[in-house]
Amino acid sequence: MDSWLQILHGFSIAFQPENLMYILIGCLLGTAVGVLPGLGPTAGIALMMPITFGLEPGGALIMLCGLYYGTMYGGSTASILINTPGESSSVMTALDGYQMARQGRGGAALAVSALGSFIAGTIAVVLLSFFAGPFSAFALKIGPIEFAALLLFSLSAVASLSGKSVARGLFSMVLGLIIATIGIDLQSGMPRFTGGIAELQGGIPFMVASVGMFAISEVLINFERHLKGSEPVQPIKGSLWLTRQEWRRSRMPILRGTFLGFAKGILPGGGATIATVLSYSMERSLSKQPERFGKGMIEGVAGPEAANNAAVGGHMVPLLTLGIPSSSSSALLLGAFVMFGIQPGPLLMQEHPQMVWGLIDSMYVGNLVLLILNLPLVFLFIRLLYIPTGMLLPGIVTIASIGVWSIQSSAFDLYLVLGFGILGYVLRKIDVPLAPMVLALVLGNNLEQSFRQSLTLSGGDMRVFFTSPIALTFLILTLLSLVLSLGIPLWRTRRREQAQRQSQSIDERSALSQQD
Repeated sequence: MDSWLQILHGFSIAFQPENLMYILIGCLLGTAVGVLPGLGPTAGIALMMPITFGLEPGGALIMLCGLYYGTMYGGSTASILINTPGESSSVMTALDGYQMARQGRGGAALAVSALGSFIAGTIAVVLLSFFAGPFSAFALKIGPIEFAALLLFSLSAVASLSGKSVARGLFSMVLGLIIATIGIDLQSGMPRFTGGIAELQGGIPFMVASVGMFAISEVLINFERHLKGSEPVQPIKGSLWLTRQEWRRSRMPILRGTFLGFAKGILPGGGATIATVLSYSMERSLSKQPERFGKGMIEGVAGPEAANNAAVGGHMVPLLTLGIPSSSSSALLLGAFVMFGIQPGPLLMQEHPQMVWGLIDSMYVGNLVLLILNLPLVFLFIRLLYIPTGMLLPGIVTIASIGVWSIQSSAFDLYLVLGFGILGYVLRKIDVPLAPMVLALVLGNNLEQSFRQSLTLSGGDMRVFFTSPIALTFLILTLLSLVLSLGIPLWRTRRREQAQRQSQSIDERSALSQQD
């Protein structure tokens, strides 16, 4: 009964005029960012965080979350119409969505994307409402020892599941941990890795690093794409709604993608990207015509889009209840919480219940707002695709620079943004994932402090991590995530080589029989 009262009270907060305005602004900006090719939720949140610095915390977080799931809605537009996924999680939508647009069914692809996103987002928020309480109760049992093991598991899982190479994911994580140690050591008071630069004694500002690695690196990537040429925009033809047959084919993929995306969103590593890949693979395996996938199957749009948006609700569960982000975007949201002096974790619902339930219930309202926006106003958002690159990219750089300057009015921060932008560009070119680095930047200090507190409690005895059942469980999961991520690719490679040898042997036998 108490939970229901809190949910109802959350709606009274979400329906306050100023919060409704923040929801609308976040949804509009999120849809616009999602439509623009090359910009995703991570870059959008990084750009918006400096602007929200002076706002009231509850309203600012509502707006940032609206931008987060709004970007997921809008991301399908660029994938369907110009075959340019703004985020890795939109890649699967582009496979069949762009082919549907080329066949004159772009309206149906956009409609099923908006409907699937609304259904998945709403169900995910319902699940979030019911899962948040039990997760908070579990989190109260976590002390420094368990928390250190949990953070280690989160970092190892993301590093092992991000990108195509485990080694590159681990390299990204270690690099992020190194950057997180820059500044004054809280235990000894001595500067670390500052190089004698006074501006670095306070550490690397998370916002500066995130704006550089995501927003500026996206500008560099898109400028390179512009020089190489881009896909033409596919005009919308026909009705924007679905036929009865298309809706019947889409219903079950939407439901399957919803639960799959929410479950994967809770787990660290890959987040929405892996959820969309799993959803697409599931629909293809269940289809009676798997060979038609990639040629304009509506199931290939409905399932991944539902999984993509449901993962947002899943990401919020560990973020709010454990203070653990499971994706780069939720890592930025964690940075936003910390920026406003609010620490997500086990006590968040006890210390800030109005803000938490207002935030959760605002997502119900936001999903409805996005459904209303995405179908009638789709032609308006499409016009954003025609903004010349010469105007769009300098505009992004200008907004990012103004936002970073407004925090501390430091020219040094602008140089750092440029440096992290170049670093992010280089890492993306050599296929090193940025998500492990971002999570390490956010969680690095907490991991170090929890580890030190654990050793202080045990008198320096490392065996303390094996005496706690919860900590031991997370350590075993850490080892499994690394072993499986290394073992499965090797097993697949050996299976592929074995199949090739068998095929060659059969070909040689057939050749010999023909000669005889």
